[in-house]
Amino acid sequence: MKSIDDINRILVAGAGTLGMRIALRCALDGYQVNMFDINSEQLKTAVSMQAHIAGKLLKDGDVSAEQVALAQQSIAVYDDLDEAVIGIDLVSESVVEDLDIKFAFYRDLSPKLERGTIVTTNTSYLLPSQLVSAVREPENFCALHFHDVFTQVVLDVMPHPTTSQQTVDLLMEFGKRINHVPVYIQKENNGYIFNAMFGEILAKAGEMYVNGVGSIEDIDRSWMGNFHTPSGPFGMLDLIGLDTAWHIMAKNMRPEVKPFADELKRRIDAGDLGYKTGAGFYAYPRPEYTKPGFLTSQSK
Repeated sequence: MKSIDDINRILVAGAGTLGMRIALRCALDGYQVNMFDINSEQLKTAVSMQAHIAGKLLKDGDVSAEQVALAQQSIAVYDDLDEAVIGIDLVSESVVEDLDIKFAFYRDLSPKLERGTIVTTNTSYLLPSQLVSAVREPENFCALHFHDVFTQVVLDVMPHPTTSQQTVDLLMEFGKRINHVPVYIQKENNGYIFNAMFGEILAKAGEMYVNGVGSIEDIDRSWMGNFHTPSGPFGMLDLIGLDTAWHIMAKNMRPEVKPFADELKRRIDAGDLGYKTGAGFYAYPRPEYTKPGFLTSQSK
């Protein structure tokens, strides 16, 4: 069984919105990172976004120039999984939020790993017990779920029934070493703790929008103005990714959620996935909710 000091090289599988942030966070904190994605263009986008985020963190004084330089040297990118797994001590999986796709990924990954490798899933809503049969060493498998990574630093550690206590303890310590606040989820729960609560808020915001209660902008203004946050529910949906949100909401059997799930699917089919594609409920890189006067503007 590995100890926390045996963890040196991380494989981040999936270079989307969260995956590329996880990779950067680990690299900034001294880990070697292999970032894998089957889409080579997505890898190029991820590297560009990492440079942008690192520059902002440096400007804000959150990291040093030495950290940024080290991180740039510490991240290697791969579109070949056989190469990406070499020398890996811990896997953080962030592939698309679809049970069949994740299951197939683990079936492919598991035989390639050295014995004793810690394997984690960053799934937003699925349970590790739904994936564990595709993993070679269930005792070394656990959910390790990130939020925004840089502004929201809670890290959910959620084992399945046969995850070893040593794996849980190691991941709790790993969370601290990458400047996060690890939270132990004692019992498997769809959406962990925060996402389970937050998902209801997003679903309600979507329900009000499709029912004509309020505009996208006014629903976000209501949230931002009361909680003093930089974005509202629809801005946050864009950051999460409309495809990820749809995979979650499409599984919600409550009839009041279905119309908004259908709205998400319509936008996804049009290629609008949110921040990562430049368009979702808002247009990026300068969405309306970031512009001066947004809170005092009126919807048309």
